[in-house]
Amino acid sequence: EVVLWIGYLQWHIRSYGDVSTLSEPILRDYDTIREQDALLAYDEKVPRLDADGQAVTRWDGRTTKRHPATGRAVPDEAARVPVYDFVNPRPADWPEADFIVGNPPFIGNKRMRDALGDGYAEALRQAYKRKVPNVADYVMYWWHKAAEKVRAGQTERFGLITTNSLTQIFNRRVLEKQMNAKPPLSLAYAIPDHPWVDAEMGAAVRISMTVGEAGGQEGRLQTVITEEKTDELGRNVALDQREGKILSDLTIGANVTGAGSLKANEGLSFMGVIPVGLGFRLEKEDVRHLGLSLDALPPVIRRYKNGKDVADNKEDRLIIDFFGLSDHEVRSQYPALYQRIFELVKPKRDECKRAAHRERWWIFGEARPAMRKAMKGLTRYIATVETSKHRYFTFLSEEILPDQKLRVIASDDAFFLGVLSSRIHITWALAAGGRQGVGNDPVYNNSKCYKTFPFPDATEAQRETIRTLAESLDAHRKDRLTAHEKLTMTAMYNVREKLRAGQPLTDKERTTHEQALTGVLQALHDDLDAAVAAAYGWPTALTDDEILDRLVDLNRERAAEEARGLIRYLRPEYQNPEGVEQMALDVSAVQAPYAAAKVARQPWPSAWPERIQAVQRALSAAGRPATARDLARRFTRAQTKQVQALLETLETLGLVRRRDDDRFVA
Repeated sequence: EVVLWIGYLQWHIRSYGDVSTLSEPILRDYDTIREQDALLAYDEKVPRLDADGQAVTRWDGRTTKRHPATGRAVPDEAARVPVYDFVNPRPADWPEADFIVGNPPFIGNKRMRDALGDGYAEALRQAYKRKVPNVADYVMYWWHKAAEKVRAGQTERFGLITTNSLTQIFNRRVLEKQMNAKPPLSLAYAIPDHPWVDAEMGAAVRISMTVGEAGGQEGRLQTVITEEKTDELGRNVALDQREGKILSDLTIGANVTGAGSLKANEGLSFMGVIPVGLGFRLEKEDVRHLGLSLDALPPVIRRYKNGKDVADNKEDRLIIDFFGLSDHEVRSQYPALYQRIFELVKPKRDECKRAAHRERWWIFGEARPAMRKAMKGLTRYIATVETSKHRYFTFLSEEILPDQKLRVIASDDAFFLGVLSSRIHITWALAAGGRQGVGNDPVYNNSKCYKTFPFPDATEAQRETIRTLAESLDAHRKDRLTAHEKLTMTAMYNVREKLRAGQPLTDKERTTHEQALTGVLQALHDDLDAAVAAAYGWPTALTDDEILDRLVDLNRERAAEEARGLIRYLRPEYQNPEGVEQMALDVSAVQAPYAAAKVARQPWPSAWPERIQAVQRALSAAGRPATARDLARRFTRAQTKQVQALLETLETLGLVRRRDDDRFVA
């Protein structure tokens, strides 16, 4: 409270030049700051007990020991901490205030359990159920509460500092919900990305600032145009300013975030695999130690790339992939590899919360069966790095297993590589995706960047032109990277951007320019941009805002077409193999919540195998994406947690697919 008073006094002196108009006492206690849990209220905190009445504990997440056989660090099962339950969890009350300001603690959604405890994280999510998505970061609960106060007329404005992940898709949904509510919330002021240095830790991060008020007013949006480091903790920052309606992605202009997913694009975009266990990965010496030859590897040892490998032109990695095999088959066919996974992966998997991760510990945590199905029969596929300074797409061989830091488009058609590589799509992706990290790098999100993007309805001649240019672009980059071992995609595009901006090159960058032949690279991109613009029937020299306006309109047109039954499938032979006549959709039925469907409840089987079959049949019968909660309502006495575990098992077996919104489809 004293810090806030100091800030007020500084503002007063800067605004009015003296303190003569201040009344005494200078510092007052308004009782608007209290020592309490800002988010969660509850009746009692009690130790969690198992079915036998014993206290439930978990690994503390930090303490390790040396494995007796491998000597590697594994979880120390003796280092346990208690798990607590919070009785009657509910949102905490905040004191009345005209304004709410703060810099809430930032904890990513994936770290909440470790940082706050299982019981607290579960209670918090239960208290804010249907208000804040479970996948939102910790700071968004503060944002939600402040916005609710403002919209209810209890507070004039709020101003919060968060990390720049505020614009990430799952966090953005909190903003969208408040801004689309009645009465709506509007952003009076925002900075989407600003440097911030923690004086205590010396850590450099990027932050967002947002000021919210009730109503649909326009606001001031400031963006960093230049920043210069003055000392270890200081920054000189120059800001650009625009006024207008600030959208949930902290931009002004076309409402890209309001664009909906298109059925034409479904079933082709994926995040790569998530192993959940470092023991799956192999170095060359590991292969030799296992008595295997690098020239004749078994089929379960795959070539593997992550985002950094693609960006930095790294040699392919190796990884053990037992997808599709039972533990008995792995143990009998690949005993040495089985022992490695048993010793290096299983100990950590035993501590996982998800049943599928614990019970099927020899399989990747996220094996992506739907991705494998979509890529079957392809000799190559399109990939891009999830978080990257430059947005580019490239073909990878189907022999390469993509990591979670790669986004995959299951197509071998260079037409789609060309459209995705064009300025039109890159502009869309930069606007639709969020940004994160110290470098404020763009993030490619399949749901927002790819699934909403309307591809051009090109003629076959236009497609061939784009294919030829895309093949040339991909071949040029790969040829340059092969010819110069130390050349990287990042360096190549760094130089391209400097040349486009008319900035002088350093000696090192001139070498990159010569090795990469960036003049040729730029010419290929220019020709490709022109060809893709022609396929849309648009001028080449459109501004970014004009491109976004046109794409938003086209997305709306395509959505209307699809509602009438016309779907322009990108891979019709895969997405619609039977060529079934497309019937007009009943839009009201599509929009109606699944839970509202009147379906006679079925008995809940007692045996696990019968339950798996029942859940699979229920999902198929639903005919649309469904959550575990939706499916649990189809049975008598079925618990959502049980159905969720069964769905995750079916997902691991490749029998169902999980969407980005955590709903499942058969």
